[in-house]
Amino acid sequence: MSERFKNKVAVVTGGNSGIGLATAKAFAREGAKVAIAGRSDATLKAAQKEIGADVLAIKADFSRVAEIGGAMDRIKERFGRIDALFVNAGIGKFAPLEQVTEAFFDETIATNLKGAFFTVQKAIPLLTRGAAIVLNASISAHMGMPGSSVYGASKAAVVSLAKTLSADLLARGIRVNVVSPGPITTPILDRMGLPEQEVRKLRERMAEQVPLKRFGEPDEIASAVLYLSSPESAYVVGTELVVDGGMIQL
Repeated sequence: MSERFKNKVAVVTGGNSGIGLATAKAFAREGAKVAIAGRSDATLKAAQKEIGADVLAIKADFSRVAEIGGAMDRIKERFGRIDALFVNAGIGKFAPLEQVTEAFFDETIATNLKGAFFTVQKAIPLLTRGAAIVLNASISAHMGMPGSSVYGASKAAVVSLAKTLSADLLARGIRVNVVSPGPITTPILDRMGLPEQEVRKLRERMAEQVPLKRFGEPDEIASAVLYLSSPESAYVVGTELVVDGGMIQL
C-alpha cells in the first residue's frame, strides 16, 4: 500500500458518507491524519469507526460561515495545519423550474457555493505551502438536465471557483482543482423523498445514459481526489477532472 500521505493532514468536509467517507478512508489508508466534518452525529460516529479511532470528527453545518470557522479552529487545535483539503460538503435537491422556492434556492447555493468558498477562505491560515485543495462539483455543471437548474448552477460556480481560487492562491504555493463525478452509488437519490420503486427506475435510466452502463463507485472518485491531492499532480492547477464513465464526452 502506498503511503503518499504519511504524516500529512487531510480534511474532508461531508466526510461522513458517500464520496466523502470513501475519500477519508483512502487518505487514512495512505498514512494521513484525517479530519472529517458533517451535520449528523450518528453518521459521523459510524464514519469514525470505519476510518479509525484517531480521526477527528467535527459536527458542523458548512453552509454557515461561523460553523466553518469553528471547525477550522478544531482542526488547528488538533493538527495545526492542513496539507490536503477536499471540499465535498454539498446537497443535491431537484425540482421543476416552476416549483423552485426562494428557500430551496438559498439552501442549495448556501451549501454548495457559499460553503465551498468560505471553507477555502477559512482554511487559508492552516494550509501549508504545497497544499492541495480539491473541490467537488458535478457533471451537472455541463449538462442541462430537467429539474436541476439550481443544483447545476451551483456546481458550475464550483468549477469556476477552481480557476479563480487557483489564481488567488498560486503565490502561496497552494494548488486548487475540481473533480466532477457522474452518477455515483451514494445515498443522494434515496434522500430525494421518492418511493423506492421510482428511485430504482431513476437509477436504471441514469445508468443507461452512461456509456459504461453503470454507476461509478465512491472509491473511484476517491482515487481521483487523492491523485489531485498528491505530488503526482504537482503540474495540475485550476483544472477539472471529470469522472463519469464517459457520460458527457461520448
